[in-house]
Amino acid sequence: MADITIYTDGSARGNPGPGGYGIVLMSGPYRKELSAGYRLTTNNRMELMAVCVALEALKYDGSNVTLYSDSKYVIEAVNQRWVFGWERKGFAGKKNPDLWMRFLRVYRRHNVRFVWVKGHASTVENNRCDELAVAAALGATLLEDVGYDGQ
Repeated sequence: MADITIYTDGSARGNPGPGGYGIVLMSGPYRKELSAGYRLTTNNRMELMAVCVALEALKYDGSNVTLYSDSKYVIEAVNQRWVFGWERKGFAGKKNPDLWMRFLRVYRRHNVRFVWVKGHASTVENNRCDELAVAAALGATLLEDVGYDGQ
C-alpha cells in the first residue's frame, strides 16, 4: 500500500462566520482535491473538519499517512496527546467535541503522522488548500455546520 500525503486547511470569515475547508490528498501519481463551505462556523472547526474529511476519504484502513496542517489547534492536540486526555474526561469543557470524536474514530483506523507547516508561507500544497477553503467559504452553496453550537 502506497504512503499517502495529505494537506489540509480551514478558514472562517468573521470567526464565527462563513467558513470552508480545503484538502489535497496525494498517493503516488494520484491527486485529489476536496473542499466544502459552511454558512456559520469557526476557523478551528474548519481546520478539524478538514482533517476528519481527509482521513474519511481514504479507501483502505491501515493507511500510512503524513498529514500537514498549519493548525496548531489540531497538530498540538494530537502530537501533545491532549485529545486523548480530553476523551477520557468526556470532552468536558472542550469546544468541538463532535468533531474531536469524529476525528478519533477515523484517526484510529490509520497510521497518521502529523506535521505542522507555517501558513501562508512557501508550502505550495498548503497554499492550495487555503485557496480551496477560502473559495468554498465564499461559494454560492454553503452547508449548515450542524455541530456548531454558537460558542
